[in-house]
Amino acid sequence: MSILIDEHTRVVVQGITGRDGSFHAARMLDYGTKIVAGVTPGKGGREIHGVPVFNGVAEAVEKTGADCSIVFVPARFAPSAVREAIAGGVRCIVCITEGIPVLDTIGLCHEARHHGVRLIGPNCPGLISPGKCEVGILPGQVHKPGTVGVVSRSGTLTYEVVLGLSRAGLGQSTCVGIGGDPVVGTMFVEILELFENDPGTTAVVIIGEIGGDAEEKAAEFIAAKMSKKVAAYICGCTAPPEKTMGHAGAIVSGGMGAFEAKIKALQNAGATVVEKPDEVARALTGSLGKHYDIGRRHELL
Repeated sequence: MSILIDEHTRVVVQGITGRDGSFHAARMLDYGTKIVAGVTPGKGGREIHGVPVFNGVAEAVEKTGADCSIVFVPARFAPSAVREAIAGGVRCIVCITEGIPVLDTIGLCHEARHHGVRLIGPNCPGLISPGKCEVGILPGQVHKPGTVGVVSRSGTLTYEVVLGLSRAGLGQSTCVGIGGDPVVGTMFVEILELFENDPGTTAVVIIGEIGGDAEEKAAEFIAAKMSKKVAAYICGCTAPPEKTMGHAGAIVSGGMGAFEAKIKALQNAGATVVEKPDEVARALTGSLGKHYDIGRRHELL
């Protein structure tokens, strides 16, 4: 089992004729993803990698049955592309584009929810159900089919943690990169709920970072409703206050989003929090032998 996407998902690539869209469409096709259409206004009638290109999403959905869109459109035009996908009839949208203004993203999130469409991102690596389907830019070769669900705010850390899981024989049901912007379409809690209800997921990994309160809200959900084992890694323990670290959402302001608060909230919820990415697999197998000591943070400063 998996969440959000599977071997039956039919994908339309918005921006398929651009450099990034074309490159990653080829990668997803090689992985086995069913890309049934591409969309670039004014370039309908062409083919890219054998995929038909349409002028609009609605036409692509009508003629190919696409039910999921991935957006490789520059930030200036990405909000319009996402709105077109919402109106076009897909059920899930993965927006890879970074640099979309927060105010625009807020509007997109509200519009997607109003129409019952799942929005992943923006500024995210997408998602993958190993061995079935990839809708994103994740390195498929490090992922293995299995029963561990992974949800992350960080792309690169996801790849590192997943590689460790796969090497330890812990395959993944689905890996979801929700994005690192201050506002994203889908948060930790929503993905955790899907994993909790997925019979093919037996354990969950959360990869978080400083800034915002997404991890604290995830902890509340874990404490109240999660029955499955949860391991967590939070990056940013040495980040100086009031500094953005990598992602626009990774900033501690006025004490909110602090590293210590996230660690304590997750530990109090029953999650096993690790100090290093390569300890996640051992946390799930029960061989870690220790818990995160928040006092050790000061040794790193």
